[in-house]
Amino acid sequence: MDHMKGAWPITIGALLLAVLAVLWPLADAQAQVGQSLTTCIRPIRAGDDARTQLTRPRGFDCTGDQSAYGVGDFWVLSQPLPPLSGDLRDRLAVSFASTWQDATALHILYADGKIRTVAFTSATTAPYLLLGPMIAVPLPHEGTRPVRILWEAHGAANMRGVVRGARIGIHADMLAVESSLGLIYGVIIGVVVGLAVYNMALWPALRQPLQPVYCLLLFFITGYTLSSSGLIGQWLPWLDNNERHRWNAIMLGGVAMTLVIFSRHFFERKVFAGWLDRMAVICFILIAIPNIAFALLAPRWIIALDQAVLMGFMVLLVFLIAVLARAWRRRSNFLWAFAIAWGTPIGLAMFRVLNALHLIEWRPWIDQSTVLSMGVEALIASLGVAYRIYLLSRERDLARADERVARRLADTDPLTGLFNRRAFLEQAIGRSGPQTLILADIDHFKRINDTLGHDGGDEVLRIFARTLGEAVGLDMLVARIGGEEFALLADAERAPDPETLLVRLRGTSYPSGLTVTASFGLCTGPIADESDWRLLYREADQALFAAKDGGRDRACWGVPIPLAPPPSGLLPAIRPHRKTVRKGRGLCANGGS
Repeated sequence: MDHMKGAWPITIGALLLAVLAVLWPLADAQAQVGQSLTTCIRPIRAGDDARTQLTRPRGFDCTGDQSAYGVGDFWVLSQPLPPLSGDLRDRLAVSFASTWQDATALHILYADGKIRTVAFTSATTAPYLLLGPMIAVPLPHEGTRPVRILWEAHGAANMRGVVRGARIGIHADMLAVESSLGLIYGVIIGVVVGLAVYNMALWPALRQPLQPVYCLLLFFITGYTLSSSGLIGQWLPWLDNNERHRWNAIMLGGVAMTLVIFSRHFFERKVFAGWLDRMAVICFILIAIPNIAFALLAPRWIIALDQAVLMGFMVLLVFLIAVLARAWRRRSNFLWAFAIAWGTPIGLAMFRVLNALHLIEWRPWIDQSTVLSMGVEALIASLGVAYRIYLLSRERDLARADERVARRLADTDPLTGLFNRRAFLEQAIGRSGPQTLILADIDHFKRINDTLGHDGGDEVLRIFARTLGEAVGLDMLVARIGGEEFALLADAERAPDPETLLVRLRGTSYPSGLTVTASFGLCTGPIADESDWRLLYREADQALFAAKDGGRDRACWGVPIPLAPPPSGLLPAIRPHRKTVRKGRGLCANGGS
């Protein structure tokens, strides 16, 4: 069993790698369509025109980091376009990463000297937006091939660059890859939404606080997938592309903030005890403040806000590493599930951070793999959530079983295994209809103890109790209410015959061949409340004394207690509590002593 438990992390890890191995090449295929373009940048100055920049380019920076120029308006010039194989009638397109820009124009220089322009604003980007998100602009048809492309970008935030990942290729090929990516993102969103619906449906039954937090996390993952992939821009063509970037930042921040809460609910309380709990609060605040500020204020101070958001994500990475280390040290049962579910997104998030710090060059797979890994994470995390709920449910069931055992021990006489007096009263009081109470007392038990010793006397009590228990029905109560005194309670119509019970007790085999007899006191009456019990017990106890006085090994009946009359009229019936008046010793049956 332990071997199978240890194989689970390896199995799920292999499944994760297999899914990524299948999806990653398809996701990265968008970046492989066409041929890569090298670009140079310079700010737009007064008096600049597109023809001059295309035919006599001067002052362009072809080696530095584009983002070093900050926010503004820029020319971005491609190097001379490479010769493209194929039919010139095939429509070409230029693709590049979607970034925060107010307006963009592409000026295309053809071999015959003609310049054609395609322009759009952030509000009219939708027709050119592909999944990735990439912008693919079809080039106008001309009789000669294009030789150079010039981007004119206005209001560029330039957080990671003005033009990134520029490529030129066949437009039909780009659309073919678009279909494949659409299928992948559709599957991811379908899985995530299905998991959310499934967990919300289970939550009313299981009531695990982790489930609504997990559903909130799935909501933000879905929102991030829609905004980061560009799907929401295609579904809502009226949506401003810059606003899509804003919502992308909001959803990614929501994923980060919810992940802090999710991890806190996912692990046992011992993992977050002390400093890690305080670190979780600090981490949440450091993520929330810059993300809210970015959502409300961008594009104002957008570079500074972007750096603040980046610092928040760096804090999140440190926090998650601390959580994993603490969970390992505290031997958490859920460490492997969390590590497998979030290991890949955390690792890929590090690449995003390194790119944001300009330590590595941007590649399209960085953005796309994050979306894919989040989709896979949602599936793997659901297994982790299910595993955690299973363990919590098992702990709850074990706790309930322990509670039942503890209650049974508290209700049970430890020597005989019968109910004790307290448990007997809890079960007896409130039974409806006439009840027959039998008080049984072992005859001359002190003599038995003197003859067999206390251990022998205890064995007699156990055998006597077992005989009583075997002689009554399942709906009858049997208890040891004193040293050698026992009580039986049954519906009056199904009460055991006392004479038959006396014969059975007398014929039971006891230690040293000893013959053990008992005396019974019986009474029939209601037991609706505690006062009824006291009255019924008093009558049965007086009958028991009568049986002992009459020679023992016999049963005596006390005076029956009538049921209260049913209520009449509009007022409830008032049942008087009668005082016991001794009228002789009741009716006794000789047991043959």
